[in-house]
Amino acid sequence: MNRLRKILYYLQDSPMLAVGTGMILILVLFGTLGPLVIDTSAAQPLSTVPRQAPSWDHPFGTDDAGRDLLAVMVVGVPLTLRIGLLAGSVGLGLGIFLGFSSGYLGGKIDTIIRGTVDTLLTVPGLVVLISIASTIREEISVNIMALVVASLSWMWPTRTIRAQVLTMRERTYVQMAKLNGMSTPEIIWKELFPNLLPYLAANFANAVNWAILSSIGLEALGLGPQNDPTVGMTIYWAITFSALIRGMWWWWAIPIFFIGLVFVGLLMIAAGLDELANPKQRKAV
Repeated sequence: MNRLRKILYYLQDSPMLAVGTGMILILVLFGTLGPLVIDTSAAQPLSTVPRQAPSWDHPFGTDDAGRDLLAVMVVGVPLTLRIGLLAGSVGLGLGIFLGFSSGYLGGKIDTIIRGTVDTLLTVPGLVVLISIASTIREEISVNIMALVVASLSWMWPTRTIRAQVLTMRERTYVQMAKLNGMSTPEIIWKELFPNLLPYLAANFANAVNWAILSSIGLEALGLGPQNDPTVGMTIYWAITFSALIRGMWWWWAIPIFFIGLVFVGLLMIAAGLDELANPKQRKAV
């Protein structure tokens, strides 16, 4: 009950966080409750009449393959969110481990981790992702796509978390913990980690956002899961069959609308969490 009150307090204290959370919650409910009222089998090719503009029978229209785009979005939005959540979780998890290790332990460990991150950040990420995805194109699935994106999603969290830990490790409460005989793991997870939770939550929202946009970019190039109707693959098929030139605006506009909702929602969540984590940005109550 206390946790629920705390969450409600945060949402009330940050309207941006509340609006962003509401937008993402709507998308989650759309993907969760949608299959209860929408026939998701219509997301398969040849399930209905192709090239139909939005109507009462097909609110989002149909594509060239005879797929109902409402059913495609009901199936595809959760798949796209899954890619982002899995890639963001893996990336942030590695970033937390490496960032805390580098920032708190220092020495040779810090030199190795910092040098590796700085070197990899100079490599064009899109080129690396395209190379990896094209190599395993025939075997790629939603989960593999998430891991491909996660392969580059840990570097920025590592750098930013390291910077935060460097500023915290010399503070009084950390020195007191050392004097009380606490071990290094205990200081990291009992003293440093709790104080960075809002900042880490904002990093997670950004990591998920980056992962979703990266996966959509790869999918729009045809390097995504060919048999799964993700939002990015829907855009790829619209590009492939020249939907824009042929006037089938609904084929590309609807997935772009959902991408916009995800992007803006996660961006507002990250900004709201950053506002809560940074006392200088909080509004006076």
